[in-house]
Amino acid sequence: MKVTVVGAGAVGASCAEYIAIKNFASEVVLLDIKEGYAEGKAMDLMQTASLNGFDTKITGSTSDYSKTANSDICVITSGIPRKPGMTREELIGINAGIVKSVSADLIKHSPDTIIIVVSNPMDTMTYLVHKTTNLPKNRIIGMGGALDSARFKYRLAEALEAPISDVDGMVLGGHSDTGMVPLTRLATRNSVPVSAFLSDDRLNQVKEDTKVGGATLTKLLGTSAWYAPGAAVSGLVQAIACDQKKMFPCSVLLEGEYGLNDLCIGAPVLLGKNGIEKIVEIELNDAEKAHMKESAEGVSKTNGLLEL
Repeated sequence: MKVTVVGAGAVGASCAEYIAIKNFASEVVLLDIKEGYAEGKAMDLMQTASLNGFDTKITGSTSDYSKTANSDICVITSGIPRKPGMTREELIGINAGIVKSVSADLIKHSPDTIIIVVSNPMDTMTYLVHKTTNLPKNRIIGMGGALDSARFKYRLAEALEAPISDVDGMVLGGHSDTGMVPLTRLATRNSVPVSAFLSDDRLNQVKEDTKVGGATLTKLLGTSAWYAPGAAVSGLVQAIACDQKKMFPCSVLLEGEYGLNDLCIGAPVLLGKNGIEKIVEIELNDAEKAHMKESAEGVSKTNGLLEL
């Protein structure tokens, strides 16, 4: 199993680290445009192998896509990160050109690959890959919902004062500060609805804190977060590589599901060896449907800024 990660910055390096530590891939290739940067990150990570007990080979390359040939899974993290006060949507002009070029180069050398998009605005960048490549829809996946759901569970555990292993919950909709749809109604603590433990006001606060999870970290760090995004990517990659049929909310091209068409937005999917094995439709109440519709309108508006 060969995995390529394009972009050796903080997010890309974290992706490579978590994938390697899980020890299911034979090789991880890091690629970056900055001379020597990916090679240095790869060497640094390989020097942790004996300490962290993994045998995955990590190699780095400066813009040489031939080194990525025959990758089973490719992760695109490249692009400019957010700065404090920026929305994900403000990154579209620069990042669209980068993602379009990177995806074409990856597919040239790995025509059967599955692509995971991390670059922001993530739903629109995932849509761009759909519109500019010939890959089938099951092999193009946007990471956002997996990360948003992890942040949701963190906030739920915080509010419940519970171990996070007790908590389950999911975020649908767009990967943006206004587009996320945290499903508080369906969130549970060991199968018991969290509403049995938390007031409506506290649950609403959890929802709002989740929606601005990325912006909160960007304000604190001065740039985009990287540990949780890297861990989210590694979870998706492992589910595909190990054919786990595991359910994650991911940005996926909808064609009638949830009443939406011709856009990529967060919805539950089963991930296995073929990428997206199935889009799972769950029954939403009227308020959740309205939030999904509003989120979709926001994503479509951003998609309209693309030059396809």
